Amino acid sequence: MTLTRRELMGFMLATPVATPVAAPLAASVAAIAWLPPSPARAQTSGFDHSHTAWAALLRKHVRLVRGGQATQVAYAGFKADRATLKAYLDNLSAVTPAAFGAWTKADRQAFLINAYNAFTVELILTRYPDLKSIKDLGSLLSSPWKPKWIPLLGTKVSLDDIEHAMLRKRGDYDDPRVHFAVNCASIGCPALREEAFVAARLDAQMDEQTLRFMSDRTRNRFNAQRGRLELSKIFDWYGEDFRLGHRGFSSLPAFAGRYADQLADAPAERERLRAGGVDIAFTDYDWALNDAR
Repeated sequence: MTLTRRELMGFMLATPVATPVAAPLAASVAAIAWLPPSPARAQTSGFDHSHTAWAALLRKHVRLVRGGQATQVAYAGFKADRATLKAYLDNLSAVTPAAFGAWTKADRQAFLINAYNAFTVELILTRYPDLKSIKDLGSLLSSPWKPKWIPLLGTKVSLDDIEHAMLRKRGDYDDPRVHFAVNCASIGCPALREEAFVAARLDAQMDEQTLRFMSDRTRNRFNAQRGRLELSKIFDWYGEDFRLGHRGFSSLPAFAGRYADQLADAPAERERLRAGGVDIAFTDYDWALNDAR
């Protein structure tokens, strides 16, 4: 098996927890009782692009912290509303490839981001509350992002398939801001947004997600004492996405320079960031569950 850079680094950085060895992921996902969609749900031409059910769950169970720079997720609340979550997931699963292909680019992108986040919550619920990290659902040889357990677009896919083979596929969306929109159920991850992503506001939502994350000094900051820029490990794992000219991002320093006001306080430091002439180091990633309990 080949692991992604994120997984390799994540496993290296992970620290043991005083819990029993996690059961294989397959045992957890097998417990998900997928019901076949009803005939009404199969009519994907009437798909709710406002993602109303998912939006209501997020408003109810996602809590803003640090002035909106991050969020915590009330998984206990999601567990109580699991039937509603599964009904939404059934609606996602009922969408056919033909219907999906007929949508606008923004509708497709919003659909995939919401699907990634909603199925991640469902994955956590297969073991909640008996886990401290999403990585408890895997091991050194078994990643929680690899198994193809998600019924989507006429086949079974993994979380990695949604993120890397669909959302990050070259030529489809080419939007590095996706890294601030998808949530891996961890403290180190950008916030799970407290509302659903929708096509009509997608660009503004993605911009706000990026601004929130870049404003969070626990993950991204200019270290004046060391004279260097310290960024989330996400930029190490996926730095290439910020060097391909997508959305005008020609390099990682150039991207960071756009957020100089959020990353540094002193005017001289901000000017250094805008000029791009600073060393970059990457902060440790916190894989602990982003639970509100």
